[in-house]
Amino acid sequence: MAPPGLLVAGASFLAFRGLHWGLRRLPTPELAARDRWQWRNLCVSLAHSLLSGAGALLGLSLHPQMAADPIHGHPRWALVLVAVSVGYFLADGADLLRNQTLGKTWDLLCHHLVVVSCLSTAVLSGHYVGFSMVSLLLELNSACLHLRKLLLLSRQAPSLAFSVTSWASLATLALFRLVPLGWMSLWLFRQRHQVPLALVTLGGIGLVTVGVMSIILGIRILVNDVLQSRTHPPSPGHEKTRGTRTHHNDGPVTRDNSTLSLKD
Repeated sequence: MAPPGLLVAGASFLAFRGLHWGLRRLPTPELAARDRWQWRNLCVSLAHSLLSGAGALLGLSLHPQMAADPIHGHPRWALVLVAVSVGYFLADGADLLRNQTLGKTWDLLCHHLVVVSCLSTAVLSGHYVGFSMVSLLLELNSACLHLRKLLLLSRQAPSLAFSVTSWASLATLALFRLVPLGWMSLWLFRQRHQVPLALVTLGGIGLVTVGVMSIILGIRILVNDVLQSRTHPPSPGHEKTRGTRTHHNDGPVTRDNSTLSLKD
């Protein structure tokens, strides 16, 4: 019989793919009509980030033992939340493969592969769930990043809403991305003799990958949204630097490169 977490991950995959399908039946805002696929993809990603990020923050607040004992200390529902995230990243990867060329999305797919590999360890073993919950705090920053990109697609830059979202992205990047990454790196280093070498290696690769992408991400947002905007107001599509690919009748698909394709 398949582990319960694996069944939850499969159900989550189907649910997020169904959400993609459902959004195709809804109208896209007129200003984002040229990027219908990216609009739908970001909406689904935003929904996951709000769910997992808020769930992780609430869970760690109510059950601090998950941080005190990241290997064994967790309530049963925490494993469900981690499994839901595994399903989301698999669904998003499938959506990227269907709508984007491999050359334009390889970095994001590599990111998803690393994240799924790390989270799946908790889902399949039932251990390290607390560690995975700490990693899901990063989704609070991802929610701001997805909202920022939706505002760009809607041609809402420059605007007060975009400025607030940009600053919120930087603030949450420091608080809910870099701080958790630093905590996880320190914990993994201290527990390297108690944790299997394979898991230390996998976790180290994941932390380095996401950490480097996060630092580059912060620098790009700071430069593009804060420093450059003081002298040159940002154009709505100033960060869409890569090519497009047409998919069926949805119009051209344009990839926003401003976040180094980071979506956790």
